[in-house]
Amino acid sequence: MPKDKSAADFFPKVTSFTATRRKLPHWQNPGSVYFITWRCKNPQELSNAERTITLESIRFWDRQHWLLFAAVIMPDHVHLLAQPLPTLQDEYINLGKIIKSVKTYSSRSINQLRGQPGPIWQPERYDRIVRNDAEFLEKWQYIRNNPIKAGLAVHPEDYPWLYESINPIW
Repeated sequence: MPKDKSAADFFPKVTSFTATRRKLPHWQNPGSVYFITWRCKNPQELSNAERTITLESIRFWDRQHWLLFAAVIMPDHVHLLAQPLPTLQDEYINLGKIIKSVKTYSSRSINQLRGQPGPIWQPERYDRIVRNDAEFLEKWQYIRNNPIKAGLAVHPEDYPWLYESINPIW
């Protein structure tokens, strides 16, 4: 972590948050980093081309709407570590809106590639506010090791649908 930023700057105290709920609760605390997961609508798996579309959709908003630290696109689910960015009015971009944009664009592109309509993603997502440096590193390692654990790669760097920021802004 750069010397001009402390852990307290990177992981802000929960001062005001919004809470929404479908089946799972979704808390948003301005400035927080999130570990996020969503799954394909059962029973389907993404092809290599569809995983590429999904990763490109996630990366599209990097440094525009969120800082993307790490992401992995597995055959039937997605994990990422990201931090929504502030707007010019010092408000933070809504995490749900960013994810909706990614899921909508990737679904449309995948359906176009498949030549058939239909839902790609489950409507719900899992998101967790990352609370400290140790949890941030644990979630990053979880993302890195997911393809290895699933038997899809020997080394994280061998998996084409793993993204890790080489120059995170903290």
